[in-house]
Amino acid sequence: MTQMLLPSEQIGSIPRNRVLIEAYQTFKSGLIDYEQLNLLAQKETEIVINELASLGCPVISDGEQRKFDGFAHYCLHNSCAYHQHGLLVDFSDGHKRLFAPHLKKPPFKYEHTADEFLAFAVSKTTLPVKQAVISPSMLSLVYPPAGIEGYNHHQFVNDLIEQHVGEVRRCLELGAYKVQIDFTEARLSLKFDPSGNLLRSFVSLINKCLAHFNVEERQKIGIHTCPGADIDATHSADIEYKYLLPTLFEIQAGNFYVALKGEKDKEKTLQLLGTIIKPYQKVFVGVINPISKEVESPEEIRDLLLLAAKYIPLDQLGSTDDCGFSPFADDVSTARDIAYAKIKARLEGTRLASEILFPLNNVVASNE
Repeated sequence: MTQMLLPSEQIGSIPRNRVLIEAYQTFKSGLIDYEQLNLLAQKETEIVINELASLGCPVISDGEQRKFDGFAHYCLHNSCAYHQHGLLVDFSDGHKRLFAPHLKKPPFKYEHTADEFLAFAVSKTTLPVKQAVISPSMLSLVYPPAGIEGYNHHQFVNDLIEQHVGEVRRCLELGAYKVQIDFTEARLSLKFDPSGNLLRSFVSLINKCLAHFNVEERQKIGIHTCPGADIDATHSADIEYKYLLPTLFEIQAGNFYVALKGEKDKEKTLQLLGTIIKPYQKVFVGVINPISKEVESPEEIRDLLLLAAKYIPLDQLGSTDDCGFSPFADDVSTARDIAYAKIKARLEGTRLASEILFPLNNVVASNE
């Protein structure tokens, strides 16, 4: 008989190898074309899919090998409609990243969509595949503060909602196990606007998009929040969760992926989660810190999940990683073998916790 397990999912990105990173630089220099770059990325995607399957992952991602610019604006990649400048975000070690290049040529539309990546991934595995998409709130920041003549903000938002909803819907139609909306700017917004008004506007925009889906569909949609994880640095870890989570859980999604392992006061965060989670929501708590080189032990993961179970109902609890292991394509700060060791530890730690939490259950639990 098989032990019942808490569900466990990764966030998304897996470190790219140097061949793919160098190929992207070669592409940007004009020495290879997009088709050549994409073919190499597809080969890398298939390798990652097989490696994740060999680790025993019950749900996999494509490792985001084809998100050449990274998670934040993959959908704008190789488009001539955007400036090279836009919203720059400061990280804790002093480096900066461009999160939202400003639109210069309307109307707003995606150049690439995540369902392109998902269609390839599901053709290469029989395992359930989870697909991450960027939030509409992140993309709302591409509209320049000075506006665009002949294309007002209201027109832009309508186009943005149409693009985002279409992407998510196509992913669901392709059979995505989950569609995860990456919402890293949620916590970051509180640095820009401590009043919380910007955060509330982001949540409102996401809910406008989710209103296009029925209850069953929203149970397959999730929200990921983290303080950033790029080159072993964060962008908003200093913002306390008490200012973020109550508003975040007003989003009408069925799943939440909440970075926890890197937090200073984990129990305080779990207590808060226990008071705000709604009956129809599941929360996957982060038990792996992707920007730490130390590989977590299965036992410490077990203990963190047992602590979480004190505050969160078991049928609403799961495990995940705090963030992807390489959200931006050129981040080589974490080796792939370290990422895999951490994923393996998460799976084993979740199993150990499940043995304690479900002592009388000897039936297989699907990762649902």
